[in-house]
Amino acid sequence: MEILFEDTHLVLAVKEPGVPSQDDPNGQLSMVGLLSDTLPDPVYCVHRLDTAVGGVMVYAKTQETAGALSAMFQNGQITKQYCAVIHGAKSSGTLEDLLYHDKKINKSFAVKTKRKGVKKAVLEYETVSTREELSLVNIQLKTGRAHQIRVQFSTRGMPLLGDRKYGSPQRCPIALWCYHLSFIHPFTREQISGIRMPPQTKPWEKFTDDFEKCFNN
Repeated sequence: MEILFEDTHLVLAVKEPGVPSQDDPNGQLSMVGLLSDTLPDPVYCVHRLDTAVGGVMVYAKTQETAGALSAMFQNGQITKQYCAVIHGAKSSGTLEDLLYHDKKINKSFAVKTKRKGVKKAVLEYETVSTREELSLVNIQLKTGRAHQIRVQFSTRGMPLLGDRKYGSPQRCPIALWCYHLSFIHPFTREQISGIRMPPQTKPWEKFTDDFEKCFNN
């Protein structure tokens, strides 16, 4: 586990795919457990990445910080940028949907009408590179809904590589990674930024020369 930034209030760390963001009811070791074993202070989970997804995350070290960061996420004051490999692609665009997350089967669906449990989901994306009918896309998440990126691309016939739950025919790890998290520190007011590109291994190996283009776009 790699720590990118730490002070008395919070810590930025890189979550590996397969590690739950928070305590797991099945007893699997989570990021909360890993950080609590590494740091002298307890940590609090204020946002999530799907277990299969890796990338930069921020954890609070006090309840006061947890409240502040949670409010910042809700108010869109924290920038979250992802890269993904998808089947096909258009050059760029804004995706906007109404999403419903069925907790019983842990799957989200795009729906047509607003009702209880339905939330608006918005993201912007740009295609960075295309190779062999696959595209590396740079994504800026405007809202944080369950499986949002996965279902919004799948609904448009562009599922994420390896995401068999949402329509990818390929058996490999899901090609989704949170590579950049930035925000104004809620107490010190300094600019905090954590950047880490995905590993140069499957399912990313075809695009390793293009990762830096994501951050430069």
